[in-house]
Amino acid sequence: MRSHLLNDTTAEQYRRSVTEGIERVAAKLAATDRPFTGVTVDALAPTIDAIDLDKPLLDTAAVLDELEDVYLRDAIYFHHPRYLAHLNCPVVIPAVVGEAILSAVNSSLDTWDQSAGGTLIERKLIDWTTARIGLGPAADGVFTSGGTQSNLQALLLAREESKTDSLAKLRIFASEVSHFSVKKSAKLLGLGQDSVVSIPVDHDKRMQTVALAHELERCKKDGLVPMAVVATAGTTDFGSIDPLPEIAELCEQFGAWMHVDAAYGCGLLASLKYRHRIDGIERADSVTVDYHKSFFQPVSSSAVLVRDASTLRHATYHAEYLNPRRMVQERIPNQVDKSLQTTRRFDALKLWVTLRTMGADGIGQLFDEVCDLAVEGWRLLAADPRFDVVVEPTLSTLVFRYIPAAVTDPAEIDRANLYGRKALFASGDAVVAGTKVGARHYLKFTLLNPETKAADIAAVLDLIAGHAEQYLGESLDRAS
Repeated sequence: MRSHLLNDTTAEQYRRSVTEGIERVAAKLAATDRPFTGVTVDALAPTIDAIDLDKPLLDTAAVLDELEDVYLRDAIYFHHPRYLAHLNCPVVIPAVVGEAILSAVNSSLDTWDQSAGGTLIERKLIDWTTARIGLGPAADGVFTSGGTQSNLQALLLAREESKTDSLAKLRIFASEVSHFSVKKSAKLLGLGQDSVVSIPVDHDKRMQTVALAHELERCKKDGLVPMAVVATAGTTDFGSIDPLPEIAELCEQFGAWMHVDAAYGCGLLASLKYRHRIDGIERADSVTVDYHKSFFQPVSSSAVLVRDASTLRHATYHAEYLNPRRMVQERIPNQVDKSLQTTRRFDALKLWVTLRTMGADGIGQLFDEVCDLAVEGWRLLAADPRFDVVVEPTLSTLVFRYIPAAVTDPAEIDRANLYGRKALFASGDAVVAGTKVGARHYLKFTLLNPETKAADIAAVLDLIAGHAEQYLGESLDRAS
């Protein structure tokens, strides 16, 4: 079985095998005419269950043939212009080249002696990002697995910087539409269930700073500690951006750590048109960015950035076999000193190859296109009496609800919208997401594909309305 190890003697086999795999994927991408086949769990599970993993096929071509049946045929294809659901972006080719290289070389970004050039490339990209944010000369950070881990690490640093022995006194403030990872992080960090204070949002789904000020004042009055305020630059459901300058002022006034969750909105760091929408982010103590959302990178590619590099010491642990303390005096750069992870992929390489090929302006242009597309989509929805659209987009998300002319029962309208989404997914013609606004069910477009056009949005809206109308017609037939 040594013939399958990648080394100097198998380089040609590596080239042939990877090329064959790439050709399969390229053919699939070229032939894909809809984002999903509509396959069900019950239909696909038996095929995979029937495979005996203890009986290998011993041939790459045979494995790729099998992979067609168990994965490639029924995968969700984010590159298709009618995939409009979650924060999954189509990826740029340079990043995929970087992915192939990092997987083959298999560097681990924990210590210098496992990834010499990779360590410096990651650090250069961290410096590039903190400069784009404007965090200042003492800033630093590290790549992570995603926004949830980035938020967790940021709040860990905030907890340690709060300098209190009573975790029960710590409070985190976040808007009512902030990411669920804020509450999840609080639990993982040993804070009480009441530690996260939910701040109401305004009509545009932005944190109300008057309410935030009130809660911060009450926190101090009650003898509690305002550990952190999490401002969101691109909420998952609405793409809304909290008022960062005003939040920064309140954080300074009350001595709270300011964390900006820009997992989604970080694309504005490269924007040629809309960078001003995240003005104030430069005042943050920490920032989450997900390059795999709005920089068109393959999963995973994320980072947590901090204004003060010294705060990263709270994630440091020295092991003699890995990163003994003497290495600090010897100025050997070990990224594990900053990270919650030990073994860690060289995900930074994907962004490096992208920037060196396309440049930041190239990424920013793509993100600007999807933001512009969202405005077109909003105009379509606002002018269509069949739909109610919640807010004008700040980034590239649209939240809306089908409203039939002849039905007024909100619960029945809920069911029609849920059915419309489910039926659309089952057809494979398009994929959309859903959420709740208040107690009511809404649908959601997350537009991250520059190849999507206004005509695609209009066509998908017609499909949704058709499925919902079919459900309502069948519902009336049953009732009669």
